[in-house]
Amino acid sequence: MFIKLAGPTMLLATLIGPAGAAEPLPDAIAAPGESVVLSVHAEGAQVYECKAGSDGKLAWAFREPIATLLSEGKTIGRHYAGPNWELADSSAVVGKAIGNAPGATAADIPWLKLEVTARRGSGTLTPVTTVQRINTHGGKLDGSCDKAGEFRSAPYSAEYVFLKKG
Repeated sequence: MFIKLAGPTMLLATLIGPAGAAEPLPDAIAAPGESVVLSVHAEGAQVYECKAGSDGKLAWAFREPIATLLSEGKTIGRHYAGPNWELADSSAVVGKAIGNAPGATAADIPWLKLEVTARRGSGTLTPVTTVQRINTHGGKLDGSCDKAGEFRSAPYSAEYVFLKKG
């Protein structure tokens, strides 16, 4: 199925599939003028730690993501704290969040736009300047925590779109 959209969103819409193809990305995470280098599916967990907040009360605080990056059903890399994305071809990028938009439901972590702040190796991710996390499912942790230092994880899935300028 091909849906014609204006501008750079058209290519992205064809890559993110039927669930997202009919709607352009929210302005907060859009990347006009950038083109797709790679789009992958991620399956993993968002890890949380029970910590005392500024008010002294215990609450779950996000610690790190742990996910497998998949393309056509094959593992091609991993996503972990930093946030880092590393591919089997030894290329890797580190990002910093610069925009976000709400997930589809209250249980879904937000969609993100991340600016690449560092890169390692040479390969597919070498030219990447922006990473988008879209089509999130799950990842938010509900409930109270009773013991500081306790860890819990919340399963999630998302699409990561790696973009370059031009």
